[in-house]
This record gives sequence, structure tokens and C-alpha cells, in this order.
Amino acid sequence: MLKGKKLKLPDRLGSLVAGFEDKDGDSGGSGSALDLGEELEIIQPNGFGSDRESETDDEGGEVQEEALVKRNLEVDEELEHHGRQPRHQKDRSDHISVIKTIEDDEKRSDVDYEISQKVINVGKLQRIVSTGLPGGGNLRPTVRKLLLGYLPPSRDLWEKELIENRQKYAMLKEELLLTPSELARIKEEALHSDEHNNAYSGTNGPLIRHKISHEDHPLSLGKASVWHQYFEHIEIAEQIDRDLQRTHPAMKFFSGESSFSRRHRSNAEADSFACFVRLLSDSVDHFCEQLDNSSVGILSTLSRLAELLKANDEELWRHLEFTSKVKPQYYAFRWITLLLTQEFNLQSILRIWDSLLSNPFGVQEMLLRVCCAMLLCAKSRLLSGDFAANLRLLQHYPDIDIEHLLKVAQDLSPDTSSYSLTS
Repeated sequence: MLKGKKLKLPDRLGSLVAGFEDKDGDSGGSGSALDLGEELEIIQPNGFGSDRESETDDEGGEVQEEALVKRNLEVDEELEHHGRQPRHQKDRSDHISVIKTIEDDEKRSDVDYEISQKVINVGKLQRIVSTGLPGGGNLRPTVRKLLLGYLPPSRDLWEKELIENRQKYAMLKEELLLTPSELARIKEEALHSDEHNNAYSGTNGPLIRHKISHEDHPLSLGKASVWHQYFEHIEIAEQIDRDLQRTHPAMKFFSGESSFSRRHRSNAEADSFACFVRLLSDSVDHFCEQLDNSSVGILSTLSRLAELLKANDEELWRHLEFTSKVKPQYYAFRWITLLLTQEFNLQSILRIWDSLLSNPFGVQEMLLRVCCAMLLCAKSRLLSGDFAANLRLLQHYPDIDIEHLLKVAQDLSPDTSSYSLTS
């Protein structure tokens, strides 16, 4: 079986596996390469090789082995007493960590390759991202701009699109934050232009005299005053700017008053706004009270969640709907409108959003699946709970393995894939 072949261990893995380091004068080989044609002797805890184990049947050997097992148990108990993992658990954890590191490196390499192409295959990128993006490497900012359509698939258009979109945002911000005086001047100029055009069109009559009302005065305290509204908008804008600077003050990207920092903070504001608009494009009707009872309102979406649960677990649906009477609007309203950001920690949210944003059927379709999976994963506790217990559980969702949750969401009955926010 592959006689004489060499197994090359990755540098990162090779440095973590004891016994594979190159030792001068011992192996004469290349260090981290193994000859697959040779069998490795398995070293036992008592110091003997596996081929000698059958020869060690005497009473002294058994006593020595029992003593060693007892000592190992004592050491593990001592480690647990001091709040540390037992050695066998730590070894398993280290092994899983090494595998995870290798998988993350491979995935990072795959994503880097895809976004480096001249024309990016968004469908392929979605499939990679759906299994979760590894941390580090600044992958998410670029990938999410692509998934949300803020960046076009063609890399040649990126710079042009970013410049145009950021300029549009700057103009929109300037327009919305104009002082009432400037706004009045612009309206006056437009009015004079219309009057000038009317004069040439043969329209006769006296000019209309415009007076400044009390509500248009800068010192007016009335809530209907245009100046009062302007000052409120300015205060909100300043608060947003302070929050942006406080996001990660230790990072040069956000902190400091260098031209680099200021330039990136402006860009982050414009890019975030554009991505936010795209993110909420298919759920904006959730926030319009007049549409609550329509086919595109939040109540309709909550009904779709109930239908999704019924299709996958009618027993749980009946218990929540009729026995404990915990309706979706008591817990899922926040889940859906805030995209689960209040239910999990930041790392879990990042992973969940990888699945939401990479779903080819849209954010809301996958969001409803995740919400339904949250109910299914808590089934045993929900079935044994009354109204108060279930409401408390769903409003303070317990810790859960996020990968398991997303697997349950992905595996929901295929006939529920037609449930979407818009009709």
C-alpha cells in the first residue's frame, strides 16, 4: 500500500505532532516526511511496544500497569480540581483544534481564490460561505459586499462602483442635513426659476409674497419646527459618529485622527449604509405598521414560521399553539426583525449570518428555517413547559452548538422551501 511513498505533513501540523521533528543523525530523512511502507511502532503507556504487550503477562507487569492507570486518574482529578481539562480531554481538544485549523486554512484559500478571479462565480462563493467563513484575513467585508450585490461580480468594476456609491451617500447625507435656511434658499431659487418660466409663458398676475412663520424660526422650540427637526437630525448624526469611533478604539481602522483613519471611517459609514439597505430590502415591510396585517407584513411572516413548524413537527406546533399558548409574536418578532442579533453571542451571529447571506433563496427564507430549528432543538424542554416556562426559554434562548442548529435548519422538509417573506 503506497510502498515507499512519503506523507508530507503541513508545517503547522508537523510542529504540533510530537516525534515527527527532524533530528540530526537519527532519521537521515527530511524531518516531517513518513515512509508509508514502514509500520510505526505504537508506544504504550508502560513504555513497551505493541509487539511486546502480549509477552508482558506476569504479575509484576499487571501491578505496574494498574499503578500507572491509578496515577493517571489521580493526575486528571488534580487537573480538574484546579479548573483545567484532564489530559485525555485536552489531547482530544488539541486534535480537534488542529483539524479545525487545517479546515479553516483550506476554506480561506478557496475563498481567496474565488474572489481573486476576474469575474467571480457568486453561486460557488455562496456554497463555500454557507458552511461558515473562518475568522481573520478580512474575508467577510469583501465577501458580504459581493453576496449583498454592493460589489459587482466583475473585479474591474469594483473601484468605479465604490467611488460612485460613496459619492452618492455623501450627497444624500449633505442633502438630508441641510439647514432650513439653505433649504429655503434652494426652494426660493427654484421658485424664481418657475416664475421666470411662467413670465415667458404668458402667465400674468402679482408675485406671491412669502413670510417666515414662527415654526420656521431657528429659536422656535415647537416640535413641528423645521429647525427643531434639523437640530434633532444633527444630534443623531453626531451620536452615530461617536458610536462609530467607539466601535473598536484599539484598532487603527477606527481610532486616531490620521487621514487614513478618517478616510476609512467615512468609507465604513457609506458602505455600511448601502449594505444595510440591501440587507433589509426584502423585509422593510416588517417595520411599517400599516402593513402588519397584509401579506407582506410581520404578522404574515410569523404565520409562515408557524406553518413551517407544523410541517416539520406537528406535535410541537400543537403544544405551543394550543397547550402552552406561546404564540410566535411573543418571541419570534424579535428574532426576525433583529435577525437573531439579540439571541446569540457575536461569534455565533457571524456564523449564522454566513448562512443567511449566502442562501440563494434570500435572507428571510433561511432566517425562518433557523427560527424553526431553534424551536425543534428545544423540543423536549418546550413539551414539558407551560406558558411561563416556555416564554422564558424562548425569550432567553439557551446556549447551543451553532453548527448543529444550522444543520437542523438546512435539513428541514423540502416542501417548506416555498415559504418566503414576499408573496
